[in-house]
Formats: sequence, C-alpha cells, structure tokens
Amino acid sequence: MEVKPVDGQGNNTGMERKSIEPCSIVIFGASGDLTARKLIPAFYHLCKDKLMPPSFRVIGFARREKTDESWRKELRTALDQFSRSKPVDDKVWNEFAANVSYCMGDLTDPAAYAKLEQKLSSFNSPPLRHNLLFYLATQPSQFGGIVEQLYNAKLIHKEGGEGWQRLVIEKPFGHDLATAKALNADLTRFTNEEQVYRIDHYLGKETVQNILMFRFSNSIFERLWTRDSVDHVQITVSEKLGVGDRGGYYEEAGALRDMVQNHMLQVLALASMEPPLSLEAECIRDEKVKLLKSIRPLTPEDVDKQIVRGQYFAGQVDGQARPGYRQEPKVKPDSNVETYVALKLFIDNWRWSGVPFYLRMGKNLPMSASEVRVQFRPTPNVLFAAECHNKLDPNALTLRLQPNEGISLRFNGKVPGTSLGVRPVRMHFSYDSEFGAYTPEAYERLLLEAIAGDATLFIRRDEVETAWEIVDSIRAGWENKPLTNREFYAAGTWGPIAADDLLAQSGHAWREPLVIK
Repeated sequence: MEVKPVDGQGNNTGMERKSIEPCSIVIFGASGDLTARKLIPAFYHLCKDKLMPPSFRVIGFARREKTDESWRKELRTALDQFSRSKPVDDKVWNEFAANVSYCMGDLTDPAAYAKLEQKLSSFNSPPLRHNLLFYLATQPSQFGGIVEQLYNAKLIHKEGGEGWQRLVIEKPFGHDLATAKALNADLTRFTNEEQVYRIDHYLGKETVQNILMFRFSNSIFERLWTRDSVDHVQITVSEKLGVGDRGGYYEEAGALRDMVQNHMLQVLALASMEPPLSLEAECIRDEKVKLLKSIRPLTPEDVDKQIVRGQYFAGQVDGQARPGYRQEPKVKPDSNVETYVALKLFIDNWRWSGVPFYLRMGKNLPMSASEVRVQFRPTPNVLFAAECHNKLDPNALTLRLQPNEGISLRFNGKVPGTSLGVRPVRMHFSYDSEFGAYTPEAYERLLLEAIAGDATLFIRRDEVETAWEIVDSIRAGWENKPLTNREFYAAGTWGPIAADDLLAQSGHAWREPLVIK
C-alpha cells in the first residue's frame, strides 16, 4: 500500500539557516583519504548548488611537498572518482579550484603555523582573514597540539578577537570516558566549547534529521509515543561487509566503541527524547543529554543479562565466501573483540518507564540496513486476537534510515473472501518516490551548518561523556571474560543465538529489516 502525495507545496518552518558569511576553511590532514573522498566533493557540491559563502578560501595543510596546482590536480582526480554527480562540471570545478590552495607544514612546527597565518593575512577581505573554520582531519592524538599551535599563532581566539573561529573534529572522541575527558580538556584549554563542532556523519543523514520532524509535527503519532502504547523499540544497524582491511582498527575499537557509543545512542536519543523548548541547537542538545542520562545504569550483573556480544566465523553472504573475523588481516587468532553487539536498555523517565529498547549492530549480516522499529502493545485477547489464538500481528511503525529511506506502518487487514481471514499489511512512504530529488550527502549538510555556526547536528561535550559512561560500564562487565560458543555466529546470519535469547526472555523476537523494493 503506497502513501499518495497530497496537494500543496508544503510549509517552511521559518527556521531559516543562519546567514553564511565569507570565511576561510583550513583542512589539517589535507593529504588524507577523508579530504579526497568526502570533504572536497562536499565543498564542490555546495558550490554547484550555490550554497557556499559569497567569498571563501579552502587551504589544505599537510607535510607532503606540493604546489597549489599539483594539489588541485590530485583533488580533481579524486572528485572524478568520488563525486555523487557525474561527470564533474568543469565550469563549477574551475570556479571552486580558483579558491583552493595548499600550505606545506608539519603539524608540530610553529613556523608552519606562522606561514599559515601569513597566507591568511594576505587575503584582501577582513572576513577571509578572521572568519576561520579549521577542519581537523587528523588523528585525535594530534588535536590538542594543533589547537595549541593555532592559539599561539593567534589564529584562534578563546575570548574576543575579530570574526569567528571554529574547530570541526572527527570521531573517535576518545577511547573511553577518561580519554574523552582528557581530549575535551585539551580542546577547551584554548577554545570555548561553543567553538568545537564534533562531527558524527550519521546526524547529517536526512532520514536521521527527519526523526524529530516526524515525531513533533504529527500529533497522531506523538501521542502514541509513550509506555501506554509502545511495547518495545528495536534499533538495527546491520552491515553486509566484514571488517576487511580495518582489522587493526577493529581490534582496538570493536563494534561497541565503533558504532554504539556514537551513531546508535544518537539515534536512540532522537527517537525517544522529550520535545525541546525550541528548535535552537542548545535546546535540542539539552534534551538528548537528558535522555542519555535517563538510561538505567548497568552493573556487571546487568551486563550479563542485558548485553550480548558476538563475533562472526567463516560463512557466506549472498553466496560469497567470507573468512571468520579471526582470519581477517591484522586480527589476533584468538581475538575476543566483538563484531556484533545487542543491548537491552531501559529509560527511567515518565514517558518510557518499563519499555525495553533493543539495539543491535553487526558485521557480515545478510543485508545492510538501518532502521528504528516501534512495536505497539498487542490488542486484548478478545475478538480477532482470540480468533487468531493470540497470534494477531502487533502494529508497528518503522523509520527506515538507509537504504530505501522511508516510513512504514504495519497494521492488520481483512483478507478478501467469504472467510474472516486476517493478514498484516503495510502503508509505506518512500522519500524517493515522494520527493523525487537527491538527498544531500551528510558531509554537505554538516559542513554548511558548521560554516553557518549552527551546532544542532554536532555533538556536545556532555553528550560524548555521557555516552562513554554507558559504554565503559558494558566493557567493565566484559572484562576478562572470553566469548562463549553461543556468542559466535556464521557470516551471513543475523547474529548469535545469545541475541535471540536476550529478547526471548521477555517474549519478544528480533524483526528483520524490511526488504523494500
């Protein structure tokens, strides 16, 4: 069953983006993969869509010896490969490339920052000299040193100073609570928290942003969004790929640190937070933090009962043979690192008291999909439920985050015919068929918001630290405990038996992500 579009052009919320002022963008780690794959394609498309400031500069900062021209050639080659729209428009590229330059220097060398300062000072326009966005596409261990050098070179001002300066940093934001606090302390020695933009590309996805729009602009759903109507919630992020050549990274991180601490807890917060006082950045971030702080703390005993980890062994995905995790490059042959994790969490507030939230994430699963499924309470065991021997399918609402982005409502309908047969049916809204237009890459949206100074889609210090408290309590429960046989799963299956047992304790079962064609 398809949802048909209704007449009308839609309404603007009145929440226009803040004005975009001329600025200079400095990318540290300009020779890296992130710059070539994500950042430059994002800036190019913002240019193409005429969303960049009226005047801007992009400066790449890295150790390798390059000229402006050689770096531009490298970027053009990468853009031809990674651009979401092809072929690359030569006119747009030439206009963009004219504003791109390179500054060679070592991240630890004060002379290199003096050289950068001279380059910025040479720009004729005061905003290009003083409105500065620093993108730290480097190792987190280098963040503190870079910020100190910028401060010493008078390129970033904690108090006063002309224009504005902002830092954009990539995850991981620490390795645990202690390192996250140390990183935050390093960053805020020379900047204010308001100047730090912690980027989680998941929050740049159109469908993740739509969670709040869906909840708080539709009264028929928001009034059902409570313990009175909801039986439980399932959040699934499944990936068909294994760890591949990221074995070394995964040995340090594991699924819990890699996905749960950031992406999954962010989605949980948006799906279950209270309405914010307004759509201002701090109001929304306040409610997300409040929600994360409401998650019931986990003791080691709770971890045993409510958290399941798993690790894939050799199997097949779509008919292709996949090695086991312990056979992947740079992985220890007796590794205990989790490639799958399932959590049963409770939110101890008035809205959600007693409602279990099930989260799962895994590698080498049968399909790649991200979704939030809200399963409503079953009907009383009378009438049709009694006729079906209490096997009537419960209603469910699914927010599909990727791929095939959309929203589905599952309910029961009568099967045509003379008998009283009942069958679950689905109403489905598809982004693609309804709006028929591209949704911008996450980095395009996030970079634009950082230039505009809107922090709504970025993660605040207390959000990071609260999420690490949750993750650290789980890791403490796993300490010195090897994986059991019930925690291994074959590549190409939906996870370990122990994950099914986790839900079965409460009479629930995992629902596989919708196959939408």
